[in-house]
Amino acid sequence: MKLDWTPADWELDFSAIRASGPGGQNVNKVSSAVHLRFDIQRSSLPALIKERLLKLSDQRITSEGVVVIKAQESRSQEQNRADAVQRLIDLAQSVAHTPKARRATKPTYGSQQRRLEGKSLRSGIKSARGRVRDE
Repeated sequence: MKLDWTPADWELDFSAIRASGPGGQNVNKVSSAVHLRFDIQRSSLPALIKERLLKLSDQRITSEGVVVIKAQESRSQEQNRADAVQRLIDLAQSVAHTPKARRATKPTYGSQQRRLEGKSLRSGIKSARGRVRDE
């Protein structure tokens, strides 16, 4: 299932924070990192996608069903906002894809024969480890 979805502006809650890590004086005075908060329940996503997102065991999803994404790769706040939105879309895309159901198959005749041959060979090796008789 392909999901063509972009979040509306009212669904996204951005807050600017100071980025962690190296950056010299710039990192101490500029709030270029972005926290994106997205409430799954109130969103415009299809019900199936909402359900799958809430079941997902992802550390970015809180117990209240809010996705929190922190973007701090760029020095530009706008680029970090765009990166956070793209990562949210990618997360929704990942649960939209339904994996193909696995069907159980039987082992081939040849593989069964090889398995049994290996077992009898091993059995012979182990039975030869018995006590040696003096005659």
